[in-house]
Amino acid sequence: EKKKSEQGSKIAIHATGAVAWRRPDVKYRKNEAFVDVIESVNLIMSQKGTILRADVSGSIMMRAYLSGMPECKFGLNDQVILDREKSGSNLGISRREYESVTKGQNTVELDDCQFHQCVRLTNFENSRTISFIPPDGEFELMKYRTTENINLPFRIYAVANEVGKSRLEYKVSVRSHFSTKIFAQNVVLKIPTPPNTSNTVINASVGKAKYVGSENCIVWKIQRFQGQQELFLSAEAELTVTTTKKAWSRPPILMDFQ
Repeated sequence: EKKKSEQGSKIAIHATGAVAWRRPDVKYRKNEAFVDVIESVNLIMSQKGTILRADVSGSIMMRAYLSGMPECKFGLNDQVILDREKSGSNLGISRREYESVTKGQNTVELDDCQFHQCVRLTNFENSRTISFIPPDGEFELMKYRTTENINLPFRIYAVANEVGKSRLEYKVSVRSHFSTKIFAQNVVLKIPTPPNTSNTVINASVGKAKYVGSENCIVWKIQRFQGQQELFLSAEAELTVTTTKKAWSRPPILMDFQ
């Protein structure tokens, strides 16, 4: 039924040139299109640095300022298909051929994805090509999630040692694993502290760090973080004596960046 409705919509588009999400009379003096890929890396790592779980949730945002009824097209795993094209093969390949070409290479493998209604799903299922007539202006082209071939941009190594029952010592290092030509911006690390923390002494090699009691954590902010760089933070947390016997759960460190 999905294929029938898509075929019906194709016939309607060819016959009338009309789609529900775009006016046919849009005109611009200068035709432009911008694509932004926004990704969130979700990671759980053990104290020894072993990756327990990693996945990426992403969205592709597009701003289209194009005249008429433009046909836009781009594909995932472009480098692999371009290499195949240079060797004399045809760009239009079947799904089975596509999987055999991309298997074992550093490619984009999606576990699940959602598309804007303008995307022709049959083309994506057959050849991994995303073809569409875009809405005018800004819109979300697709959402996706992947757990394969994830190159982590940062590695965090943290040690928290309890000194008696009244003090906790932290040593945290963060290393970037991307190119030196790239900078991460607005980097924020939230390092958990016990609920009975009464005072802290914090030293950060770069950026600003402070204790935020309402969130039970040390917040470390770094405005620019260059690739292949390692930064350090050390801290001491003074603890008040409590009557509870429940051990501190040691929540994971949270990190956010652009």
